[in-house]
Amino acid sequence: QVKVVEDGGGSVEAGGSRVLSCVVYDNSYTKYCMAWFRQSPGKEREEVATIDSDGNPVYAEFVKGRFTISKDIARKMLDLEMYSLKPEDTAMYYCAAIPDTRVRCEWGLQYNSWGPGTQVTVSA
Repeated sequence: QVKVVEDGGGSVEAGGSRVLSCVVYDNSYTKYCMAWFRQSPGKEREEVATIDSDGNPVYAEFVKGRFTISKDIARKMLDLEMYSLKPEDTAMYYCAAIPDTRVRCEWGLQYNSWGPGTQVTVSA
């Protein structure tokens, strides 16, 4: 496992934006599969966005066109830019990683390293 910590959560009005960041405490982080997930009360955790092994971002349908995932190699961070936020985007957002360079990054992986989460609340 590897330590990951999210930051950037908070409250925002509908239509607003927010940027979440995830710091990875490992120098090999650029080679790891990483993703953003979220979980709302009473719902299962769902994958929001990831970057595949070819460097392509992959998004859940419900955030396509509104969220952007990116790796900032210099800062050793995985960012999630969120725009046009909706009340249904309210959730605890989690960063996840697989500290194994042999794994091919794609949608739907089983991650073994999770951050504590950062809460995003979108008011109507």
